[in-house]
Amino acid sequence: MKLPIFIADAFTAKAFSGNPAAVCLLENKLDEDLHQKIAKEMNLSETAFIRKLHPNDNFTQKNVNSTLTFVTLSGELKARKEEDGIVLDLPLYPAHPQKLHEVEDLIKTAIGDTLVQDVRYSPDTKKLLVRLSDTYNRSFLESLTVNTENLLQVETSGKVKGLILTLKGEPDGQTQAFDFYSRYFAPWYGVAEDPVTGSAHAVLSSYWSEQLGKKHLHAFQCSNRGGELTISLRSDGRVDIKGGAALVLEGTLTA
Repeated sequence: MKLPIFIADAFTAKAFSGNPAAVCLLENKLDEDLHQKIAKEMNLSETAFIRKLHPNDNFTQKNVNSTLTFVTLSGELKARKEEDGIVLDLPLYPAHPQKLHEVEDLIKTAIGDTLVQDVRYSPDTKKLLVRLSDTYNRSFLESLTVNTENLLQVETSGKVKGLILTLKGEPDGQTQAFDFYSRYFAPWYGVAEDPVTGSAHAVLSSYWSEQLGKKHLHAFQCSNRGGELTISLRSDGRVDIKGGAALVLEGTLTA
């Protein structure tokens, strides 16, 4: 078996930054077990499999469809290409006020005595959003040491499956202005820190749109790879998240 496979960095304009993901092209349907083995071999947070709908379809021909639809455990994810990037079409997930004392042990385990300004919870995604004090800046968030190793022992109820740390953006200055910054951790799924994630921004978009009174947002995820996202909230309860992409590897998977 020989399968074309690619690795692309998303939410970036340059290689070796943003979110790395594998894309495997399939002529025929594979067993689920083989899907998982290939994904494990690639060892990335995302591996997408694109299969022909019809036998006569050809991957070498230009795709005439403006939108690709991916079937995921979270539902359908749609992506479309625009001149300046790729747009992900995602559900917008609200984040509700969360009582601090109910999650205080989790937060202290993760970030110690770091000052917290607000705490929200998204029941649809099981993500906990923690807004750090406005007294901090981007450099603080980037350098913050987050203890993810002990979170599995502290949070065992199943309520929280992802931790978002976020910070209000800074005004125009010497660096590019962003509306907000973030980092995302999901050790409950085996991901200590996700370089850049669209799903967390489907929660962040709802929160920061409410806080800033804006429908269009510019965000930066402060992982060690970094990622830039342009966000537009829609009237139908969904959100468009756009970013660049860079192809870094093209090869053949043999098995």
